[in-house]
Amino acid sequence: MKKKTITVGGMALAVGLALLAAAPPAAANNIAVTNVVLVNQQAANQTVDVQFDLRWDNSWRTVLNTGYPAYQNWDAAWVFVKFQAPGSNTWQHARLSATSGNHSPAANSTIDAVPDGMGVFVYRASGYTGDVSYTGTRLRWNYGANGYNFAKGASVAVSVQAIEMVYVPQGAFWAGNTNGIINSSFHALNNDNAPVYIADANAFTIYAGAGSGAPVAVPGTFPNGFNAFYCMKYEISQGQYCDFLNKLTSQQAGIRWPSASMINRFTIGTNTVGAYTVDAPDRACNYLSWPDGCAYAAWAGLRPMTELEFEKACRGPVAPAAGEYAWGDSNTIVNLAFEINDGYGNSTPLPTNANSLTVGGELGPCRVGIFATANSTRQSAGASFWGIMELSGNLWERCVTVGAAHGLAFAASLGSGMVNSASGNATNADWYVADASGSGFRGGSWYSANTTVRVADRTKGATADPNRFSYYGWRGVRDAPSGVGP
Repeated sequence: MKKKTITVGGMALAVGLALLAAAPPAAANNIAVTNVVLVNQQAANQTVDVQFDLRWDNSWRTVLNTGYPAYQNWDAAWVFVKFQAPGSNTWQHARLSATSGNHSPAANSTIDAVPDGMGVFVYRASGYTGDVSYTGTRLRWNYGANGYNFAKGASVAVSVQAIEMVYVPQGAFWAGNTNGIINSSFHALNNDNAPVYIADANAFTIYAGAGSGAPVAVPGTFPNGFNAFYCMKYEISQGQYCDFLNKLTSQQAGIRWPSASMINRFTIGTNTVGAYTVDAPDRACNYLSWPDGCAYAAWAGLRPMTELEFEKACRGPVAPAAGEYAWGDSNTIVNLAFEINDGYGNSTPLPTNANSLTVGGELGPCRVGIFATANSTRQSAGASFWGIMELSGNLWERCVTVGAAHGLAFAASLGSGMVNSASGNATNADWYVADASGSGFRGGSWYSANTTVRVADRTKGATADPNRFSYYGWRGVRDAPSGVGP
């Protein structure tokens, strides 16, 4: 599997608003948005439809029924729209209709709107495995909700963004480990060998640490993983982060760009006119601090993932296996040494059976989805129960922790599509952006020993660090709309 978010603009037809050409397409892989036009403007309602074609590879919608209750599982595109009003140089987040029926899915696809209008989820309408191509998808933009009343023929620049996500359905799951305490892993009261069964979304007590550990009262407002959510299929790529920087003001982007860190396979730079460029757009983006990742999540209408959601994203409803990695196996881990055709979207791993990247391998992050092919197994792809990639190794996952008061205060607020005009920070108070005091790390990295890339490992589960390092990445999530799933 490969991925890249791209920005595409096109000239509108002679109806409704006139669409200015947005930024030209970057070198794109896997997920692609093309042929963007604005059609069907309804001036009285202050709406217009954003029409485009959408495609990506290795998609699926299936029922997982492997000795457990049947779970519907699919991948999806989280699609959102940015725009520049006439005469403005600032990109804003378009408010889409919160009613699914106001959008027009392409053949064989379905569209789920979300209550805050930040975007939509597009995915297969029925069971399927393979590449998908959705021609003529239409999203209803309520530009009046953005405070505008565009006259017909007004020139508006529009950028359609798409991020691959994976649906993690509602349901009970296990957190922790079955073979004693592994680096402060979660466990049940006075029983080092018992994981914790999370049966609902209500408040509960969990234990972590050596011995019986310290009891932690997890409030019902904390996203404990039981409820359905979407998780980014991959860590943020350097192409995605570059596109994000180019949609900010120069002041905001200068703060969010890790400009002094052009080592360990980080390739985002600037050109002679100050625009951000990237040499390896499909490579996972390192050097992301907690404020950086939060800013991207806010801009995209997503939110941080909690460490309990991380464990469910890895193992699904399956009971923990001793020392398991994200692919459900504690014995088979093959390290990536380097990539053939490195820097391109079709790079392949050496050795060819590699399924993770940890210490001793490549000295920096690899291409997202590099271990998966159309024919790979979960183990050979290094994939989680749900098909989420690189949860063990590559880059540390930045998670909201249950190991600190500010983490437990996390109320799962969602990004507003914008960041602070001066600081470039997310404005969500419950994210504790400035000092990262509610955050931690899970899943290990290219700089980590194999022991720390295990699902239950909490070596840095409550380590608050607001800084950038070459092995820090980011992956966002979003709560699934109500009424989705079986």
